[in-house]
Amino acid sequence: MSETTWLTQDSYDRLKAEYDHLVGVGRTDIADKIEAAREEGDLKENGGYHAAREEQAKQEARIRQLDELLRNAQVGEPPADDGVVEPGMVVTVSLAGEEITFLLGSREVAGDTDLDVYSSGSPLGAAILDRKVGETAEYTTPNGKSLQAKILKATPYDG
Repeated sequence: MSETTWLTQDSYDRLKAEYDHLVGVGRTDIADKIEAAREEGDLKENGGYHAAREEQAKQEARIRQLDELLRNAQVGEPPADDGVVEPGMVVTVSLAGEEITFLLGSREVAGDTDLDVYSSGSPLGAAILDRKVGETAEYTTPNGKSLQAKILKATPYDG
């Protein structure tokens, strides 16, 4: 089952450009590298050939990831600045006496930011989704511990 990912138009355009490059020029470049390495002879002991094939496998995995992400993307404006937690927001919570700030959404939306990213399907993300600033949500961590997170701030991500 695929998860819908909220993306700004800028994020969508950036990811689409990466996808287009990888399926076009990227695939041609890898094929050329593999062919050049093949011409060097014995493939069993050809490090260049094996490196090019490994690069090809990684690139094809990224193409599949981008294809699924773009097909399931919800593109639009950032969420409203109304204090309600939803994907595409930077959220600050008080958790076990510590304040943590993160983007609720996808690493792909965050791009090159240093913000931590939590999926809305993660235990914490699911617990705070659709709640308002000031509310407290309880959730169970992967190790079975129950924690409370108080929502201190929720603002649209502008990155």
